[in-house]
Amino acid sequence: MGIQLVWWKRDLRVEDHAPLAAAAAAGPVLALYVVEPSFWAQPEMDQAQARFVGESLRELDRALRARGARLVVRTGELPEVFERLQQELRGVGGIAKLWSHQECGGALSYARDLRVKRWCREHGIPWEEQVQDGVVRRLATRDGWAALWQRRMSQARAATPREIRDVRALVPRFAVGKLPSAEVLVPRATTIDAAQPGGTRAAEALLTSFLAQRGVGYRADMSSPLSAWEGCSRLSPHLAWGTLSLRTIYQATRERLDELKGISRAERDPRWLPSLRSFEARLRWHCHFLQKLEDEPALEHRNLHRLYDGLRSEDLDTDPRLLERFAAWREGRTGYPMVDAVMRCLAKTGWVNFRMRAMVMSFASYHLWLHWRPTALFLATRFVDFEPGIHYAQAQMQSGTTGMNTVRIYSPAKQVRDQDPDGAFVKRWVPELAGVPAEHLPNPERLSLDLQHASGCLIGSDYPAPIVDHDTAVREAKQRIFAVRRTSEARAEAQRIVAKHGSRKGKPRRDAS
Repeated sequence: MGIQLVWWKRDLRVEDHAPLAAAAAAGPVLALYVVEPSFWAQPEMDQAQARFVGESLRELDRALRARGARLVVRTGELPEVFERLQQELRGVGGIAKLWSHQECGGALSYARDLRVKRWCREHGIPWEEQVQDGVVRRLATRDGWAALWQRRMSQARAATPREIRDVRALVPRFAVGKLPSAEVLVPRATTIDAAQPGGTRAAEALLTSFLAQRGVGYRADMSSPLSAWEGCSRLSPHLAWGTLSLRTIYQATRERLDELKGISRAERDPRWLPSLRSFEARLRWHCHFLQKLEDEPALEHRNLHRLYDGLRSEDLDTDPRLLERFAAWREGRTGYPMVDAVMRCLAKTGWVNFRMRAMVMSFASYHLWLHWRPTALFLATRFVDFEPGIHYAQAQMQSGTTGMNTVRIYSPAKQVRDQDPDGAFVKRWVPELAGVPAEHLPNPERLSLDLQHASGCLIGSDYPAPIVDHDTAVREAKQRIFAVRRTSEARAEAQRIVAKHGSRKGKPRRDAS
C-alpha cells in the first residue's frame, strides 16, 4: 500500500493545503516537517524566526491531531531524512508518494530540491509539487503574468480534510519526534523579544480585523512607522511562513470589496475601496518579486545589472571606515534619528513598515556607500517575515543595482517631518532625544548648545553627530551611480532586464500552471 508523505516547508497550515488534501484522499499520511540544520545555520536566520516557526508548527500539530494525525518532526539534511524514513516504513510498503508545495527559496533550498528530485527518481517515488502562489516555474515571458496570477488566486481553495488516516494506523509506535528549541536551531543570541506570534489562528485574527476595521486607512497609514503598526495588515510573516495562503487572503479581500460596494456611498467610509485595492495590488507585488528570484536565482548573491559590479566593496574588512559605518548603521547610532529609530525598532520587534525598510537600506547604500549584500544579510535577521525573493530584489532595488528602477535616495530628515511630525516614533526608540522639541528632531545636530543643554541631549556625547553629511553623501552617490547608468552599455543591459523581469500585461506564450 505505502505511505503518502506530506512534506511541510513554508506552508505551515492545514487550510487551503492542496498536498495534504490530495494525500489524505490517497491513503495513510505521514505529516512531516524536517528541521534542516543547514537552513537554520544560514546567516539570514534569527531565533525570532525560529520561534515564529515553532509556534506555527505546534498549532499545525494541534490541527492535525483534531483530524486524527500527528506532525512528525525529523532533524537532518535531505534527502537523507527521506532515506531513513523509507527504511522505517519498508514493512508497510515504504513511501508511495511525496507531496509538497512548490517553494521559491534561496540557493540552499534550490540545491536541496534538486537532491530530493534525484533521490525520488532513483527510488521510483513520484513527487508531486502543488502551486500555492503566483510564481511560475520555467516562465517563458512576463507577458500575461498578471492575468495568470489573477486566475490562480481566483481558483477554489483546497478542501481541508475532516479526517486523516495517520501513519500510526499502520505503524502504531512510529515516533513523532520533537522540535528543537529556537536557541538550539539558531545559537546566536537575539534581541527580538516583541515579535508577532505565529500560527494560523493569529493570522486569521489579523486578516479579520484588517478587513473589518484596521484597513480602512491603509493607503495613507502604510507610510508612517506609527500608523502602519495598526493600519498595515501585519500578515507578512504569515505569508512568508505560510500559516495562511495568499489565495485565502486575496479571496477574503475580494469578498470584502464586494460587500463594501453594496453599501451606499453615504454610509461607506470613502477610504475603504482605495485602501483595499491598494492592498490587493500589493498581494500581486508579493509574487512579482518572488518571480524575479525564480527567474534569476543569482540575484541573491550578485548584482542584477552586472555593470554595477565593483561599484561598492562587498568585503567591508578591507576598509575600517566602511566597517565603522556598518556598525553604526546596524546598531542605530548614525546620528540620523529616523534611521536609528527604525534600526532599534527592528532589533526589538522584527517588523517595520515597507517605507522605513526602504529608507534604511537606501541610507546604507547611498549615504554610507555600503554594498547591499552584507547589509541585506543583516536586515534579514531583523525581519521575522524574511522572504528571500522579496528581500534580495528589494535590497538591490533600493541600492540602485537593478539598472531599471528609479534611483530613490531618501532624506531621513524629510521622513521625520513627513511620517513622524510629532516625534512619537523617534522618541520612543531613541530616548536620548526625548527632550528635544519635535521641530528639531529632523536635524538635532543643528540645535544651539544652549538648546542642547535645555533638551538634555548633547550632540556628540548623548547622541552622535551625523556620521556623514547628507548633501555631500547624496551628491557623491548620484555621481557614482549615474556615471554607470548613463552609458549606452548600461542602458542596453537595463532594457534586457526590463524585458525579463518587468511586470506587464498581455497574452502569455504558454498557459503555465
